Amino acid sequence: MMRYIDEYRDRKLINRLSELIVRSAQGSYTFMEVCGGHTASIYRFGIPSLLPDCIRLLSGPGCPVCVTATGYIDSAIMLSQSENVIIATFGDLMHVPGSLTTLEKMKAAGADIRVVLSALDALETARRNPSAKIVFLAIGFETTAPGTAVTITQAEREGIKNFFVLNNHKVIPPAMDLILKEGTKLDGFICPGHVATITGSDVFRFIPEKYKTGCVITGFEPIDILSAVLMLVNQVNNGSPDVEIQYTRAVTREGNRHALRFMTEVYEHSDVWWRGFGVIPLSGLKLRKKYQRFDAEIVFNIRISEREENKLCKCGDILRGRMSPDECPLFAVKCRPANPVGACMVSSEGACNTFFKYCGNE
Repeated sequence: MMRYIDEYRDRKLINRLSELIVRSAQGSYTFMEVCGGHTASIYRFGIPSLLPDCIRLLSGPGCPVCVTATGYIDSAIMLSQSENVIIATFGDLMHVPGSLTTLEKMKAAGADIRVVLSALDALETARRNPSAKIVFLAIGFETTAPGTAVTITQAEREGIKNFFVLNNHKVIPPAMDLILKEGTKLDGFICPGHVATITGSDVFRFIPEKYKTGCVITGFEPIDILSAVLMLVNQVNNGSPDVEIQYTRAVTREGNRHALRFMTEVYEHSDVWWRGFGVIPLSGLKLRKKYQRFDAEIVFNIRISEREENKLCKCGDILRGRMSPDECPLFAVKCRPANPVGACMVSSEGACNTFFKYCGNE
């Protein structure tokens, strides 16, 4: 493991890449990283300090917690108050503010809310508690959606009747399409490596074809990110926008066919609400009719409301690349990791949380 880390954090190669980027830069460039993991890595490793001032990196909508609607959190909180219901959730969701409270506060007040690492962990909770109803809070993009799909098919095979999913899975490309359609000026995307391990690279092909904007899929180490920036600079300089794979150790053109098969089996595309964006057409993954008996929204007769966010919170503009976190009037004043107002401050992959941690907050 240490040899792997050393390989992608080699200081000589990092400095060499930085020099190549400086020498290659021929104008101004604006690139957006879509993955929250990239945002965290960029600031953790001080990538902006290795780039010339003419290159600007913006954070995009690639943090699943950050784009989870307030109404979804409210629905989960309501379910946690139901008799004989156990909520199983990823840890990041515990702190996301709903309209009035959080899952963390509900747990402190006595609700049975358990943090799990995967949907399969939630299914195991259902096996061990056959008299309770287990509701797994299924959020995330193409990276986590296959795991939920596999779990649902496993529950179907075993005939488990007390396992349900409050589903909020989304896919990334429609959000990227919307950002460009709305007019955000970008010279390229640093595309999400983990998503692309599932989808393959071709799902981003529409971006250079439709918008003449380049894409590079990259990993999360300093050398990965700097290499991606250099590749994007070269695409712009050459006037040849394309979809390139820097992260060749994990990503292929066709993606993970096994995972994609499970996703096709369990989900169909639907319109869904994104926090900070509103409804993005065909960006959601809803359960197909065959698996609707696992759908908590149907089983518990829930309607997830589409609520407006705090108007002072600028998460929507930050997720679109229109402003940086420190330009939000609430940042580090009323909105801090210990008391977040917006979802971008909650997750460790949220732009505001990352900026607060690594860029100072005074």
